[in-house]
Amino acid sequence: MLDYAALPPPIAKEIVLLRRRIEASGLPPKATDSNLLIATWNIKAFGGVHPSWEENPGSPKRNLRSLAYLAEVIHRMDVVAVQEVKRDLSGVRRLMDFLGPEWGLIVTDVTLGPEGNAERLAFLFDRRRVQPSGLAGEIVLAGGDDGAPRRQFDRTPYAVGFRAGLSRFVLVTAHIRYGKRAEEREPEIRALANHVAVDMRDRARQAQTEDENLIVLGDFNIDTRGDDPRFQAFVSSGLMVPLQIRDLRTAFGTVPKYYDQIAWFMGEMDLRYTDRSGVIDFAGSVYREMPLRDMAFRVSDHFPLWTEFRLDRSQEALAQSLGLDPNRPDPLSDVQP
Repeated sequence: MLDYAALPPPIAKEIVLLRRRIEASGLPPKATDSNLLIATWNIKAFGGVHPSWEENPGSPKRNLRSLAYLAEVIHRMDVVAVQEVKRDLSGVRRLMDFLGPEWGLIVTDVTLGPEGNAERLAFLFDRRRVQPSGLAGEIVLAGGDDGAPRRQFDRTPYAVGFRAGLSRFVLVTAHIRYGKRAEEREPEIRALANHVAVDMRDRARQAQTEDENLIVLGDFNIDTRGDDPRFQAFVSSGLMVPLQIRDLRTAFGTVPKYYDQIAWFMGEMDLRYTDRSGVIDFAGSVYREMPLRDMAFRVSDHFPLWTEFRLDRSQEALAQSLGLDPNRPDPLSDVQP
């Protein structure tokens, strides 16, 4: 686990600056039995790390200092979907050491082929507050009506079920193809949106399974929201992006980018959105001695995007979960231990 007292003073100072950026994002603290904090973060080419606090003149550029900054952000969340995890998992394993034994990791295999870029998708989660439900699987599109195989995603999306108290939910994460032109991204975006809406949501409605609480998040390589054709493809099947996210850019640069998304089917989930979402813009607070382009190889060129849901552990919620009448003066009085 990260020992803050042992941090080199310059790094400790930047941790303080990073904490101020986290607070400025509006991110609420974790509240036991009350809230659930879900985030998505593309951590640029997250592979091996240089096992030192000092800079590596060669490769990799990411080192222990980098991991300290990543851990400072991630440990504020309950579940984080991470994109661009590479074949080499040593950096992720060391990050888990920084986060501590309370944290868990679920990671896919790499997607083969040049389009897959030797990337994995991962979920990091605080096991004190969130546990896997047992559901996990990659998204594979059905073949055509003629039985012919269908082109799959360049980087296979991943769905994992979790539970937090009485609530169960499924997170579907993806890193959509970038391509040479923005138009090349749209087929994958539309295919995933349709799969989630039809194959997952409708099936869940029929079987009354935990898939009904679906949240889609990740790097969709959508340049802008609103009228952008890629964004319209993303929401074409009913997925809704919270208004609080609509104007938040998720990558730094001279031209604002809105690559990363969190969305769900509004009004169809047991989880209740608190109207609080944000991004943590860490640019300029860490690795201040170098240009942002160089910093990106040590932390990322994407900002973490987060959202908060309410967990209601009240007597009324418990009674409803047990099929009792919540309007009785003490609906739990007949429950046997």
